[in-house]
This record gives sequence, C-alpha cells and structure tokens, in this order.
Amino acid sequence: MFHSHSHRNIEMTEGSLWRNTILFALPLLASGILQLLFNAADTIVVGRFSGQRALAAVGSVGSLTSLIVNLFMGLSTGTNVVVAQFIGAKDHSNTRRAVHTAVTVSVIGGAALGLIGFILARPILTWMDSPADVIDLSVLYVRIIFLGLPVQMLYNFSAAILRAVGDTKRPLYFLTAAGVINVLLNLFFVIALKMSVAGVALATVLSQAVSATLVVRSLILREDWVHLELKKLGINPRILGKIAKIGLPSGIQGSMFSISNVLIQSSVNSFGTIAMAGNAAAANICSFVHQGVQSIAQTVTAFVGQNMGARKPRRILRVMGVCQVWNLLFTGILGAGSYILGEKLLALYNTNPEVIRLGMERMLLVNVPYFILGIYDVFSGALRGIGYSLLPMFIALMGICALRIGWVTFVFHANPSFNTLFWSYPVSWSATAVVMGLAFCILFRRTKRQFSPLELAAE
Repeated sequence: MFHSHSHRNIEMTEGSLWRNTILFALPLLASGILQLLFNAADTIVVGRFSGQRALAAVGSVGSLTSLIVNLFMGLSTGTNVVVAQFIGAKDHSNTRRAVHTAVTVSVIGGAALGLIGFILARPILTWMDSPADVIDLSVLYVRIIFLGLPVQMLYNFSAAILRAVGDTKRPLYFLTAAGVINVLLNLFFVIALKMSVAGVALATVLSQAVSATLVVRSLILREDWVHLELKKLGINPRILGKIAKIGLPSGIQGSMFSISNVLIQSSVNSFGTIAMAGNAAAANICSFVHQGVQSIAQTVTAFVGQNMGARKPRRILRVMGVCQVWNLLFTGILGAGSYILGEKLLALYNTNPEVIRLGMERMLLVNVPYFILGIYDVFSGALRGIGYSLLPMFIALMGICALRIGWVTFVFHANPSFNTLFWSYPVSWSATAVVMGLAFCILFRRTKRQFSPLELAAE
C-alpha cells in the first residue's frame, strides 16, 4: 500500500545520498524562496506605492510575526521527525495517528495564537519603540496577518507531513499557485483600491488560504500511509507528546532567535525611519539567503529521522557530511551573490541613497558570512533527527540569544553604530557552530550504543 505515490517520494534510507538529498532540498529551497517572494512583493509594492512610512511599518514587524510563527513552526519540525521515524520503522498505524494529530493541532493552535497576537499587537509594538508616525500602520498590518495564522499553520504542518514521506515537489506547486495570486491581489488592493498596508496583509492571508486548501486536498487524495480522513481528525495525546518533545524545543529555539532580533530591531529603530527602511530592505534580501540554510537543515532532519527509524547509523553520518557540503555551496553562493548585487537589489525596495548605504553595511556583515549559521544548523537538524531537541535549544539560547543580548547591552552600548550592531551576527553564529558540532559528535556516539552489533554489521 505504501508504494502508491512512491514515484513522488524520495527514498531516504537507500540509494545515492548526493542525488536524493539535492532532489529533496531543491524543491524546499524553491518553496522557501516563493514564500519569501510573498513578503518581498508586500515590501516592494508598499515601498513603491505607499512610501517610506508604510515600508518602515511592514518591515519593522517582521521580527515580531516570526517570533510567534517560529514557536509553531518548531512543532511542524516535530511532526516531520515523528512521521519520518514511523515511516522509517514501517509503523503504519502510528504514522496515521501522527498525521491526524498534527493537522488537528495546526488549526486549533493557529487559531489560539492568532487571537493572542491580535490582542497583544499594540502593546508589543509600543514596547519595541515603534515610532509614532509608523505604529498605527504596523498594528493594522500585524493584526490582519495574525487573523490568517490558522491557514498558515495548516499549510506548514501538512507540508511537513509530505516532506517526511519524501514528497517536496507538491508543496512547491501549491506555493507557486498561491504566490501568483498573492502578487495579483497585492497590486489590486494597493494600487487600485489604495488600501496600503491593509491590502498587502489581506493579499498574504488570502493566498495562504489557497496553498493550505491545496495541500490538505493532496493529503486527502493520497492512498498511502499519510492519507488524511477528515472524520478521523483528533488529537492522540501520546503522539502529541512525541511531536511536542521534539518540536517545542525547536520552536522555542526559533522564537529565541526572534527575541534577539526584536531586540536588534529596537536598536535599529533608535537610528530613525531611514535606518529602519534600510534594515527592512536588507533583512528581506537576507531572508532569501536563509532559505539555503533552511532547506538543507530540513533535509538533514528528514533524512536522519528516517534512517534513525530504519536503524542505519552509518548512513546518518554520511547524510551529515553530504549536507554540510550542500550548505557551503547553497549558502555561500546566495550570501556572496546577494552582496555583489546588493545595490541593485536594495534599489528595488527604495531608491534613497542613504537607505541603500545602510542596507549594504548590514549585508556585508550578515549575508556574506551566512554559511557559518548553516554549519550550525546542519548539526542542529541532525540532532533533532536522532531525537535530541532540548540540547540544540540550550546551545542556541546561550550562543545566539545570550551572546547577542550581551553584545547589544555592552559592545553596542559602548559604540552605538550600525556596524557594531550587526557584528553580533557572525560572532554569535561562529561560537554556536563550534559548540553544536561538539555536541553532535558526543551524542551521536551515545546513540550508536542503542544499535546491536548485528544492525551495525548489516549496514
């Protein structure tokens, strides 16, 4: 039964790792870039047709919305690992339970978080020192985005299920359809109806509803282990516990990144609206580079998860090596390339020379060394795949968050320049990558002891 749809599924426990990992990662990279084109379209349309204030409003809330979304995205990582491990172990009934639990949790959790975000939008933006000329627009944008959270979560969890089974192409097709709709609605709402930031937010939510509907329909139509039956929706407490055990630390880790970014955003806000616009445009370009890291980290987690379920420790190590090479290639090319083309790219968002100059300063210190974050993320993704999620969270908390907060408090405070602020990125990434690599070596050795000599010899 499992083999129907197998032409769409990438084999993770057998076959060439170079070929299979890249076939898995490229659609993920393309999906991530498409999802960002949603946001870039928002930022470019609003910057060009509604001016600097509206651009600063949309740009300054990115770190806040990702703070909430990252918490839940971690749970979708937990879904991916749990489903992948069950598939690797050929455990049909638990795979089905995990699918129905994950889809139910995404909708209920998305609705709850959306409501909390809607209520807390203004107090949080006030705390972030959002300038008075921008705050009303920012609150309006954030509230509409939060109301659309259930469909965003539904898409992310359902796509995580498809990735666990080796199907990364369908989510890409669905995002392409949604992306086209998003851009058309953006232009219609902002230019024709003059809706400014509200139009941009509404276009994002409506297009996410399209991709969520398509991916759920795809799960319903499947005839294999991840087939979704609406009447079987519900939460299995034991499975939810497994998903939460891996996913919550991962989500908290993502949110902590966002907390340190919120702190950096409020330091950027102290330089005024021009610096905010330069930072918003550069951060938007940087998020494309981040997709290189993200796609490889998700590949590592899925491949390691299935090979852990299939009890193939040597293959887990090979997955790690192959993915570190892909990370250096993907992220190195995207990071350096975005800086080389930086002035042209920044001019798409805003043509003010000062906005472009400040954006280039940020890109040199953040985009070019981005591959260091990738090295750390591959180790972190592999640890999650073998079932360790708390340790990567603690390492990230200390290395990324504590170090960055310390940097802003002491180093930036002593020398408050744009440059000093952004040195916090490469410094914190390097420290964390070293510690995460050591943690992987130690914990992988411990994991190998779970396998019998027969299993080790059979590989």
